[in-house]
Amino acid sequence: MSGEGVVEIRNLHVSIGDEAILNGIDLTMKKGEIHALMGRNGSGKSTLAKVLMGHPEYEVTEGSVTIDGEDILSLEPWERARLGVFLSFQYPQSVPGLQVGNFLRKSVAAIRGDNTPKAREFRKELKTCMDLLDVDKKFLGRYVNDGFSGGEKKRLEILQLMLLKPQLAVLDETDSGLDIDALRTVATGINSSVGNAACLIITHYQRILDHVNPDYVHVIVDGKIVASGGPELALKLEDKGYEWLGEERVAA
Repeated sequence: MSGEGVVEIRNLHVSIGDEAILNGIDLTMKKGEIHALMGRNGSGKSTLAKVLMGHPEYEVTEGSVTIDGEDILSLEPWERARLGVFLSFQYPQSVPGLQVGNFLRKSVAAIRGDNTPKAREFRKELKTCMDLLDVDKKFLGRYVNDGFSGGEKKRLEILQLMLLKPQLAVLDETDSGLDIDALRTVATGINSSVGNAACLIITHYQRILDHVNPDYVHVIVDGKIVASGGPELALKLEDKGYEWLGEERVAA
């Protein structure tokens, strides 16, 4: 999946049923950049993640999303995945009966296509990624997310990210439920992958941003990005919450 890796979201409006959730999202992300998206519950963060991946429950009523100029909103989820869109789920589903090793090998083959590495090369690449994430080789024989701890589920999500090498990586609250050691490990995997991708981290908390230094921080309120800045914006949110944003909007 080559290309410049420029993701452009323009005037994106999204509804579910008769309820408008996103009300004009504008965002440009480039390969190698980390963007953090923060906001209260119900502000539209996870909706944006699902819409980018093509969740059928949501209706795009206006706007566009492109990668290197190519419209992705008209594509099925599997087509977006092949184009290079990756979503790390907030609550990964278990798949009893499907071994992790087989799942990863088949996933890489489905996404990389003709660029799929030979078996020996894949095993070497997989071992490198697993070592970086401190994942034991016995992990490969277990069923996908079946009986996994929260930390193991998130490690598997990041392992997929590292192997699939997307152009757009959307990480929906990947830091939720992680202890500090698991958080550092997951951050290591994200940092090792961002050179290949534009990365959108959806989070409530500053703590993951202590380990994954964002280039930009955005705040979403009522389905619209109302503030953008550098890492200092996340620190201000941690210190003051979101009330000051509403006060500034009223004053403006």
